[in-house]
Amino acid sequence: MCGIAGIIDLTGKRQPEQAVVRRMADALLHRGPDEDGYLFRPGIGFANRRLSIVGLGDGSQPIFNEDGSVGVVYNGELFNYPEVKAELEAKGHVFRTHTDTEIIVHLYEEYGEDVFSHLKGQFAVALIDFTKRTVFLGRDRVGICPLHWSRQGDWMYFGSEIKAILASGEVQPRFDPRGMDQVFTFFAQGTQRTMFEGIQSVLPGHYLKIAFRADGKSAEVVERRYWDIDFPDAGDEVDAADPTALIDQFEALFQRSVSMRLRADVPVVGYLSGGVDSAYVLATASKLRGSPIPSFTIQVPGKGLDETSDALFTARALGSQPTILRSDSTVIANTYPKLIASTDSPVIDTSCAALWRLAQEVHDQGYKVALTGEGSDEAFAGYIWFKLRKLSYFMDVGGTHVSDAVNRMFRIGMAPHMSNAQLKRIDEKMGRAHAQTLIYHLVSQSRAKYFSGDVKAKLGDYTAYDDVHIDTERMRRWDPLNQSLYYGYKVHLPGLLLNHKGDRVAMANSVETRYPFLDEDVVEFVSKLSPRWKLRGMLKDKHFLRLAASRVLPEESAFRKKGMFRAPLAESFFINPPDYVRQLMSRESLNRTGYFDTDAVLRDYEAIGAGKGNKINVFLKMGLTGVLSTQLWHQIYMGGGLCELPDNVPKPQVDRPEGVGLRKAAA
Repeated sequence: MCGIAGIIDLTGKRQPEQAVVRRMADALLHRGPDEDGYLFRPGIGFANRRLSIVGLGDGSQPIFNEDGSVGVVYNGELFNYPEVKAELEAKGHVFRTHTDTEIIVHLYEEYGEDVFSHLKGQFAVALIDFTKRTVFLGRDRVGICPLHWSRQGDWMYFGSEIKAILASGEVQPRFDPRGMDQVFTFFAQGTQRTMFEGIQSVLPGHYLKIAFRADGKSAEVVERRYWDIDFPDAGDEVDAADPTALIDQFEALFQRSVSMRLRADVPVVGYLSGGVDSAYVLATASKLRGSPIPSFTIQVPGKGLDETSDALFTARALGSQPTILRSDSTVIANTYPKLIASTDSPVIDTSCAALWRLAQEVHDQGYKVALTGEGSDEAFAGYIWFKLRKLSYFMDVGGTHVSDAVNRMFRIGMAPHMSNAQLKRIDEKMGRAHAQTLIYHLVSQSRAKYFSGDVKAKLGDYTAYDDVHIDTERMRRWDPLNQSLYYGYKVHLPGLLLNHKGDRVAMANSVETRYPFLDEDVVEFVSKLSPRWKLRGMLKDKHFLRLAASRVLPEESAFRKKGMFRAPLAESFFINPPDYVRQLMSRESLNRTGYFDTDAVLRDYEAIGAGKGNKINVFLKMGLTGVLSTQLWHQIYMGGGLCELPDNVPKPQVDRPEGVGLRKAAA
C-alpha cells in the first residue's frame, strides 16, 4: 500500500504551496519509502508516498487517463485488477502501466461518481475530474485503509494519517474530549471522530465530493455512502440440513479471495496465531501456491496468553517456516511510544504493541505483504460476547425485548457507573442491547473513575454511541445475532482491528496487511448464512468456518477452542516502569494535561506498582493503560514537556527458521 495526502482550495482557484504538500508527504515516508509523486493544478495539490508491490517499474503516481482529464493518487490494492483491466481494454481503454492504480481512472470514465462501487479491494482514493472540476475522496467498504480530513476556512487538508494533516502547519492540534471518550468506550475510534478537534475520518463505504463552483465561491463538502453491509430479514437466511453444498460455495469464494491476495510482485507471508482464522488463511494460501508460505507468530509469555505451541502445531502440519517473536511486558512497554506515534491516538489494547513488533520483524526479513485472519470473528460470531448475549434471547417471547431490560440490569450489577435510564438511552440509539454493549460498558467504567471533572463537564450528556450512525429501522428486521454482527462491522472492526491492530502498526513498518475474510464477495456470502451456522447452540462459535477449515487443516487446528489474543495489561508499564512512564504518570504531568482525576489515577497506579494489582479489575487496568497512552499522545502531539522518550529500544527476541536471515524485498 501507500500513503496519500493533499490540499484542496474549495474555491478551486488557488494552487496549494508545493513545499507544504511535500512536507505532508514526508510525514508518511513509512507508508511509502520507495518513491513519491505529486500533482499540482489550480485548486489542488495531491501527494503520494509509494510502497511498490504491484507494477514495480511503472506504478508511479499520480496516474491519468488517456487524455489527462482524470487524475488519481491512491493507497491500497485492487486485487481483481487483471480481470478489470482486460474488460476495460475490450471497451477501448488504453493502459500505459502494469499497476492496479490505473484501472481507477478508466473505471471513472465508465461509471463516473459510481466508481467506488466498482473498486474491489482495500483503498483510499483522491481523484480529480479536471473537465467537471470535481474532486472525490473515497474509502473502501469496511475501512481497511484510513483517510482523514480537515476543513480550515476555504482550504481542505487530507491524509492517510492525521500526522500528514498536522505536518501542513495549517491545522493546529486541538484535544477533542469526545474522541478520548470513544477510546475509553470502544477501545478505539470507529466513527468519524478522532482525538483531534476539527479532524475527522472518512467513514468506511463512504466518499466525499467537492464540486468547484463556477462563481468561485467555496464548494460544499458532500459526504455520500456507496456501500453498507446488509443481512436478510430474520427467517430468510440461507440454510440447509446438509451444509456440504454451502461449504463448497464458500470454499470456492474463499480460495478466490486468497488467490487474489497472493497477487504481488514481491513475496507474501502470513500471520499465524493459535486460532482457526489465520490457520485457514495460511493453509489455503499454501495450497494455492503449491508450497508453504512463511509464517510469523507472536509469543506472549504467561498462562492463557502463549499461543506458540498451537501455532507451531499448525505451521508444522502445513510445512510452513515459522518465525516466533517473543513479546513480553518489557517489549510492550518499550514499544508504546512508537505505537502511539503510529496510531495518532491513545491505545488501550496492549496486544497492539506486540503486533507492531511483529510487523517490524516481517519488514526486517525483507517482506512487504502479510495475510491475516482479521474479519473472521465479525463474520462468524467468534467472540465470547455473542455467546453471552445469546443466552438471554430465550426471554424474548412474542416479539418482546425482555432480554434488553435484563441485560441492562446485568450491566449495572457488573459496573454501576451508569443509570438504567442512561443505558436505556444507549440501547434505543443502537436499536436494542447488542452483544457488545456489555464489554463496552465494562470498559467505560474507567472513564467514570479516571476522567477529570473538567473533561466530564465538557462531555456533558454525550456518549460515544452518539457518533455511531446506523440504520436501526433496517436492523430491526434482522436476526438478533446479525444485528450484533453488524455493530461489530461498524465499530470494532474499523476502530480497533483494522486501525490499531492493522493498517497503522503494519504500515508504520512499511508492511501491507491483506484480509481474505474481508473480501466483498466473502462478506456478502457469509452475511446471508443462517445464524445457526455461525453460532451453533450456545458454545460452537464459527461452526461453519470450522467445518470448511477441516478440509485443509488437522481437526485439532480447525476445532481448537478460540482464545482471545491478549498481552499483559497495565502491569507492562507500572511494575518496574521505564523512566518515561514514571514521568508521564507523575502528579505534575497528570495535573498539567488535566485530562484525568490525578488522585484516582495515582491511587491505582501505585497499587499496581506495589504488587497489589489483584485488587483492581481487568477493565480498570485497561483504563490505566488508556491514561498512560493518552499522556503519551499528549507528549507526542500536543507540545511535549511531560517526559523524555527513549532513543534506542532493544528489539524483542526472535526465533527464526534455520537459514532465514535478513533479506532484500523482492529478492
